[in-house]
Order: sequence, then C-alpha cells, then structure tokens
Amino acid sequence: MLSLFHLRRSPLFVCLFAAAAISAQTGPPQPNSTDQNSAQPAQAQVTMFPHSDSAPYLISGQANIVFQGHPGFHSPYAGTNSMLGRGEYKVSLVGTLFLGLRLHHSLRYNTDAIYDEESSGGRGISEALGLAGFTNLDVVRNPTLGSIPYMARAQLHQTIGFTDKMVDAGRTQFSLATKVPERRLDLRAGKLSMPDVMDINGPGSDSHLQFLNWTVDTNGAWDYAADTRGYTYGFVTEYDDRDWSARYVLALMPTVANGVDLEWNLRRARGDNFEFEYRQPRVDYYPWGGATTVRLLAFVNHANMGDYRDQNNAALFARTHGSPTATPIITAHPFATTVKYGFGLNFEQELSENLRAFGRFGWNEGQHESYAYTEVDQTFELGADFAGKRWSRPNDKVAIVGVSNAIKRDHQQYLALGGLGFLIGDGRLNYAREDILETYYTAHNWRGLFTSLDAQFIAHPGYNKDRGPVAVFTVRTHVDF
Repeated sequence: MLSLFHLRRSPLFVCLFAAAAISAQTGPPQPNSTDQNSAQPAQAQVTMFPHSDSAPYLISGQANIVFQGHPGFHSPYAGTNSMLGRGEYKVSLVGTLFLGLRLHHSLRYNTDAIYDEESSGGRGISEALGLAGFTNLDVVRNPTLGSIPYMARAQLHQTIGFTDKMVDAGRTQFSLATKVPERRLDLRAGKLSMPDVMDINGPGSDSHLQFLNWTVDTNGAWDYAADTRGYTYGFVTEYDDRDWSARYVLALMPTVANGVDLEWNLRRARGDNFEFEYRQPRVDYYPWGGATTVRLLAFVNHANMGDYRDQNNAALFARTHGSPTATPIITAHPFATTVKYGFGLNFEQELSENLRAFGRFGWNEGQHESYAYTEVDQTFELGADFAGKRWSRPNDKVAIVGVSNAIKRDHQQYLALGGLGFLIGDGRLNYAREDILETYYTAHNWRGLFTSLDAQFIAHPGYNKDRGPVAVFTVRTHVDF
C-alpha cells in the first residue's frame, strides 16, 4: 500500500488515468503486450479500458510496482560495488504514458508518430550493484536521477509495402496498423530502446508480466547502445517477408560507461547492430507441431572504452615499482575510440497449445570495457513458460529459466586486482560463473490488473565464489490501462 500511495502522487500516474479515461471507447479490447496479444483469447480484456483498433490515435499506459528483497547471505568481505550481505528490501515504481498518432495510412503505406513519457522511481536492492544479472529490469542504474518524468521514446515509424497481400498485425504502442503488407520495409528514426526492435523473445522479454532479471529478458552479452535509463537515439531499418526478417540499427553510445549523456559524433562513438530472424509456422508433421522462431544477432560498438589487459598491466607495474596497493582503473586512459563486438542467438519454440520453450546464447570479445548494458562476456539461457488454460485461468502464466553468465580472463583479473566496473567489484575475486535460476507465477486478477510472485536464486553473485548464494523474492503489481 505504501508503494501505491507514492505512485499515485506522481504527476505521470495522474496523467495515465486521465489519458486512459479519454481513450476509453467501444470496440474490441486490445492488450498492451505483444505476448498477451498472442496468448489471450479474442474476448479477453487485459487492459483497464478498451481501446479501438480503428482510431487514428493510441492513448494507453502502464504502471509497474516491484517489491523485492533478500534475507541476507554469506559474505566474508565486500567492496565498493558489492551486493550487500545483510538482508534488505526495496521498492521500484515505473509508469509510462504511450501516445501514438497515425499520420498517413493506405494499403501499402503507414506513417505513425510515437511519443512516450515515463517516470521511474524507487531503488533496487544494493543500489543495483553487485550482480551482472541484476534482479529487477525496472531499476535505473543511476538512482540520483530521481522520479521526475522524462521522454522515453519519440520517433517516426514508416511502413513501405512491396505487395498488396496483407497480413494481420496486432496494434502495439510502437505500431498502430492492424494489417500490414506481407513484404515490407519498416523504418524508424528517433529516441528508442534497442530491445524494442531487436532480441525480442515471446516468453522472455517482458519484465512487467514475465521474468525480471536483466540477463533473462535481454541477452546479457549484448552491450547494446543506451544511456543509463536504457534509451538512445537511432535509426532502424527492417525488411519483413513471409518467413524471415532482417534488421539494422545505428544508435548513439553514451559518452562514458553507464552515462546519462549520449555522444552525437558518430566518428567518435556509435553502435552498429544486425539481426536476422527466421520464422517456421506451425506444421503438423513435426513431433512438437508448434511454431519456431530463431534470431541471430551481431553488434559492433565504437566508443571510448578501456582495455582490461592494459589497465591490469599498468597496475601490476605500479605494484612492483613502489605502489603495492595499486588497483587497475578502466577509465584511466587517454581518449581513444576502440571497438567491441559480439554475437547472439535467440530462439522460441511452441511445444503445445500452452507450453513454450526459449533460450539465448551470447558472446562478446571481452577485452574492452563493459560499457552500456551489463558486465557479461558470455551467457547461456534456457527456460519455458506454461499458460494456465488447464486450470481455467488462460491469462495466468507460470515459468522457469536458468541463466549462466561469465566474463573473460582479462576481465576476471581486473576484478581480482581490485578494479571496479560500473556494476560489480568486490575488491578481490575468487572467480566462478554467475548462475541464476528464476521462476514466477503471474495471475490475471481483473481487466488490466496483474500480480506476480517471483523468486531468483543466484550462485556466485558478481562472479565471486566466496560470496553467496543469495535468494531474492519479489511481489509485483502491474496495471495496463
């Protein structure tokens, strides 16, 4: 109740209610989540107010309240960026107002203007430090920014069709058309979040109704371009055909690791991102029978990133020449545009009407500084979710996933010598992979109101075998307006 009270005091939360009331009108109800759109019966209403499919505008919103805590864990020592060993709890609040306007619509062409206003308040456990796979994706990594509303997205979206054959497309906050050409070019320009358009996964991308861990909902090894709130400016080019899609995104990088400011000089810094997606529809002659989707991701980042090996060597040299306690500092280097690259694999598989499996693999070169997302150089992920149709609750979900994250040898030595990243650093390191098991149950209570119980079990937090394991428990309330 305390968290609801504080959220209701937010001016953005008041705007959400007002906008939802203005947009309420007769017409078929439409969910706000792509996952809900594919999983819900047509007659189910999973928003507080119904939204028209035919209106030339979209006004909707969401509020997400996460109460999270842990009872404490084994911690013989701790550093500046360690997860706190004593028990603690925190509350985070996120409210978003989604606005869309169709500027032009015809059989082959559609133009949308998208604008989202957001407020992110509260804190994460241990101020979002001490874990590469942090436990709450809603948490802003710089808590000093406060909960003042800010522009989350502002973009133009243009669809150019190459055929008169139309296919169904669920209306979302990012695209207002309900039918689109089967072969088309999608262009976006403006402020966006990279996971809005790449590395999307039906069972494993939505932190408001599904999993909460950073390295479950997004490939942890993808150091995608973003400021500390998770947004950037970029240009998206996407070609869609019947069975496949190809995407390229050029995006701005932050000026410093985990920074709030972006570098606008593309010769100094930029992120190049590529993705190919293949879709196999449901076929009866396969043993599993369900649809399959596979996505291949690649990225190349250019930014002022430090080199772990260089800073390790500098610290070791200082220790043998009069400074026995010298530690490496990844930012202690002259400006230089360096390159970091990596790859990812993302799949989802329907196993039955209610059961889906999914997974990810990610890898990056690990030599250069973790800069924008989190401190992971390699990740494996495998999980599944199950809809509650069998117990007469088709809008409920239960799910489980396992994730194993790792960092490369130079990154390990950097932390062992006492170096700090922007998320982790215990002062020393007895290295082991950071292994995470997460499970949740999400219940649909009424219209757009959902509640979830979530548990995460983390071995070797911050890749440190000397600390942990830790169990983190969560109660989440989500409202789609």
